[in-house]
Amino acid sequence: MARLKLHDERHAISRVGWLRAAVLGANDGIISTASLIVGVSAAARSQSEVLVAGLASLVAGAMSMAAGEYVSVSSQADSEAADLARERRELSALPEQELGELAAIYMSRGLDAALAKQVAEQLTARDALSAHARDELGISEHTAARPIQAAFTSAATFAAGAALPVLGVILMPLHLIAPVVCAFSLVLLAGLGAVGARVGGAGIWRASFRVTFWGALAMALTAGIGRIFGANL
Repeated sequence: MARLKLHDERHAISRVGWLRAAVLGANDGIISTASLIVGVSAAARSQSEVLVAGLASLVAGAMSMAAGEYVSVSSQADSEAADLARERRELSALPEQELGELAAIYMSRGLDAALAKQVAEQLTARDALSAHARDELGISEHTAARPIQAAFTSAATFAAGAALPVLGVILMPLHLIAPVVCAFSLVLLAGLGAVGARVGGAGIWRASFRVTFWGALAMALTAGIGRIFGANL
């Protein structure tokens, strides 16, 4: 499928592929690692125990995010490739029927029959597969699955997000780890929500509140579990 030629305007949809993976990775890195650190610090007897848990969470989480994103997005890419292969066969075997399908799509969007047929004919003559991929299947350059990009983006942003709570463990004494990491992580989550919303062209306050709320809930639950088990050890 030929790539679509872009005009000079830049839209948020052009960033949807890497933005989703980046926000998901950083958000998960902060929340999961900070929550684990808070929970372990409530039961740990030394700073080194908490640090080991945080570093293990960073490495394991980054690899898990990379593998998960790669498998998930690869499945999407496989489905897209299968749809494009089927469309290519249908264009070769039934060109007139495919032309009629394309014209019908444009008629459903408001064009009259004559103009819809003319548009379908011109787009088919230029690049039939791209026209059907975009208008019949909903596949475009902006939304096409990119497994490797998603995997590396998620792993890198997870590691970056997880490194910040781990830094708090290194800098703080044991009795201050939980409150400092909690406060620091909530500020980071609010900022992450704002940045992600800004880059994606969405509302900042709602996105910030959403990610901060779930982060606070996760840390509160793990802190409670850590205290319960810590009291029993």
